[in-house]
Amino acid sequence: MKLDRSKDSSNWNKVFTGVDLHSDTNNNDHRTSKISVKELIVRRGQPFKLTLKLAQPFKPAFDQLTMTVATGDFPSEERGTMSRFGVPDKVRRSASAKAVWRAELQQSSSPETGILTLTITPPADSPVGEYKMSAKLGEEERELANLSVLFNPWCPGDWVFLPDEEERKEYVMNEHGIIYKGADNYIFPITWDYGQFEEDMVKICMKILDLNFKHKRDPADDVSARCNPIYVSRVITSMINTANSGGILQGNWGNNFRGGLPPTHWSSSYAILKNWYNSCFCSVKFGQCWVFAGVMCSVMRLLGIPCRVVTNYQSTHDTNSNLTIDTYYADYGVKEKESKDSVWNYHVWVEGWMRRPDLAQDRRYDGWQALDPTPQEKSEGIFCCGPAPVSAILNGDTNLKYDVPFVFAAVNADCISWLVSGQSHTFI
Repeated sequence: MKLDRSKDSSNWNKVFTGVDLHSDTNNNDHRTSKISVKELIVRRGQPFKLTLKLAQPFKPAFDQLTMTVATGDFPSEERGTMSRFGVPDKVRRSASAKAVWRAELQQSSSPETGILTLTITPPADSPVGEYKMSAKLGEEERELANLSVLFNPWCPGDWVFLPDEEERKEYVMNEHGIIYKGADNYIFPITWDYGQFEEDMVKICMKILDLNFKHKRDPADDVSARCNPIYVSRVITSMINTANSGGILQGNWGNNFRGGLPPTHWSSSYAILKNWYNSCFCSVKFGQCWVFAGVMCSVMRLLGIPCRVVTNYQSTHDTNSNLTIDTYYADYGVKEKESKDSVWNYHVWVEGWMRRPDLAQDRRYDGWQALDPTPQEKSEGIFCCGPAPVSAILNGDTNLKYDVPFVFAAVNADCISWLVSGQSHTFI
């Protein structure tokens, strides 16, 4: 058996002599081999294989192999960002531990010769992110590997579970698509390369999460909350645009694109994301709605959240949350009243697939959720929008989070014209 070993043999002591992460077969089983076959990238709720080589026999009746995984700078069992587990499963852990990983010793192991083949399973509610894994046997402890954990739309226990395989192929694995632009009487498509499995995309997307303002404010809480696709998708909407500090794309709806490239230049998310990453996270110039949406779709698909780009024609922007688009016309001798409401010939956002138990236990709001990375109005103090259940928008349930009234107005607002007279406003 060929084992991966540290380049510096001094990093391995007399107990642990090698580890094989089986990255190629694991990544193939976890549908991440398009990203890498060298770095271990797994999906939560699904087991993966690891082989440890010891310098001594392993006796399960007497020995305790304890493994630890941790993510973030402040790992905690109570927050689900650290887990202790092992073989046999007699590991002491906190009574309030969340997201507990499991390990099983496989029959293909040869304990008497120190070869341990383990099946390790991250729980379906573990935070996504980059983890460090270590092992302890007796008094000896060693760091084994780094690995990345993503959402798993193939796992029924994951909130992003998408039952239909054809839809998983389209909304998670497909790297190419079409975005519609134009107007309601002149619809035309453009091709878009999502490139979610390109080189370094895991590092890029994890950096996007690490630079969000919630992480800067409370990194321990932020990393813990990455178990929740509702939270993660909301963070991504805030990070695509530069209206919030550290965002990827700077919007420009004018005609002067000096210092950058016009939005029409872009046809690939990866080119934008790589530019942002390689420039030490300086904003990329410039983007508009379809560019914002294309980039967000790539990040969501890489992380494992099913995502699609949608276009809305005659898309309204309701600035005062009254679910109407008001236009004012002046009567003779009366000044016209200003309105910030508007109607765009088209607007592009994304929809992500996830459960919404925070809204209803009967799953009525599960499924596609509208998310808009174009900065329009603030939500909870920052420019972001969603996730807003499409079912709630369809049924007019505008009393729900997040930003359902705003999205409802975008597709179904009443457009009202007012005549401003000296005494009152009158419908036209």
